[in-house]
Amino acid sequence: MKPASFAYHRPRSLGEALALLAEHGAEAKPLAGGQSLGPMMNMRLAQPARLIDLNAIKGLDFLNETENAVEIGALTRHQTIASSSLVRAACPLLAEAAQSIGHYAIRARGTLGGSLAHADPAAQLPLVAATLGAEIAVAGPRGERRIAAQDFFVSLMTTVLEPDELIVSVGFPKAAPREAHAFVQFSRRRGDFAMAAVAVSVLLDVQKRIQRLRLGIGGVEDKPVVPTRLIEQSEGKVPEPAALAAAAREAVSPAENPRVPAVYRRELVEVLTRRALQKCLNSN
Repeated sequence: MKPASFAYHRPRSLGEALALLAEHGAEAKPLAGGQSLGPMMNMRLAQPARLIDLNAIKGLDFLNETENAVEIGALTRHQTIASSSLVRAACPLLAEAAQSIGHYAIRARGTLGGSLAHADPAAQLPLVAATLGAEIAVAGPRGERRIAAQDFFVSLMTTVLEPDELIVSVGFPKAAPREAHAFVQFSRRRGDFAMAAVAVSVLLDVQKRIQRLRLGIGGVEDKPVVPTRLIEQSEGKVPEPAALAAAAREAVSPAENPRVPAVYRRELVEVLTRRALQKCLNSN
């Protein structure tokens, strides 16, 4: 199929893009990499009256390291994140997750900001952002605001982003020197969205007890799941992958689906969590 007709705009500055969004409101849709919006428009699941192409805007494609975080511009491509030596060193969980996105052609065009704004619950980057407690910088006519990733995602493909706002950058916390990480997922075919995915980072103290645990689960509910209570209860204890995985299984509530039963997704969560935790412990 072909998309419905639309007006096309290509602003050359962030201010111009925001002015177009403010003028046209909900009838306008920003375009970054187009790896999600393009197919939806072709199938006419999305029919924006106006398309605002952000790719001519300079200054939204960057990787910067601060004392405590890696700041990444919203137009930074998945492949840039996956292959960056800075990201691999400072935030390896993010780099590993980005490497698993789709196929090379998708990674070469898809953007960080587009993935977060699209908010597919099975996507890798929203999961990692929620797991690590990333901070999302958003610009709009009322100025800039910074939103914790766990507050940013509301439900299926829904965020707190207003129609006249754009993501401009995301700050991912840097990993500690001894912090281990793992990203595991299960999908029917390579490159498909995951039926379940688990992101983990573990920092152990000198007594091999959990000093900090970051755990996120994707693909099973309408937004990434961060089991806060499980995480808090694990701190200060010797890590037991089987017990933590069983608790992760109980922390999710997948919807019933005739093709993928809820019980199957919960079993996947348990298996993937155990594998991810074991991988982290094996690397210590």
